[in-house]
Amino acid sequence: MTARIAVLVSGGGTNLQALLDAQQKGILVSGRVVLVVSTREDAYALTRARQAGVKAVAFPRKTMGAAAFEKETLALLAQEGIDLIILAGFLSILSPSFVRQYENRIINVHPALIPAFSGKGYYGLKVHEEALKRGVAITGATVHLVNEEADGGPILLQKAVRVKKNDTPQSLQKRVMEQAEWVLLPKAAESMSKKICTEKEKQHVPQ
Repeated sequence: MTARIAVLVSGGGTNLQALLDAQQKGILVSGRVVLVVSTREDAYALTRARQAGVKAVAFPRKTMGAAAFEKETLALLAQEGIDLIILAGFLSILSPSFVRQYENRIINVHPALIPAFSGKGYYGLKVHEEALKRGVAITGATVHLVNEEADGGPILLQKAVRVKKNDTPQSLQKRVMEQAEWVLLPKAAESMSKKICTEKEKQHVPQ
């Protein structure tokens, strides 16, 4: 039994690629990425998914609106029998009603050591710009469960990354991705998938 994973994306899909690579390497074995949903039709993550033979769909959130995006996405998740949702470079905040439908089954990777540089408005390069502005010596990444508060769910994994004196937001972003995000996300996906499979097996055991 393997958990069916959907990855929600908005951009280039480097974290999605880390998950797909982890499947190839046998790091992610208890779950399988079977669906990628993008908020943008031009997201390169869709190309990465299709090249890997994964179903990839775009629901342009800006033009259709948040409510329609969530409605279409939820319908597709149900149709595909999704067990676990991974937010990987997904630049929108999901509504409380969406989160409740997949309670404790949505994980997100955030490019900082939560609670530092997290919450509404902290995403992408903005996180690294703020870290450099504040002069921190250590930053990193966090994988956490998604709840109704932005970046507020229970922490699953964290990894620290050293900030260098000559760092730019771009160089720091690249190092945090390579040293932390791409390492943590497949581990968390495997751990969550294993847990979901165990729960599903228990439900199928005759009483």
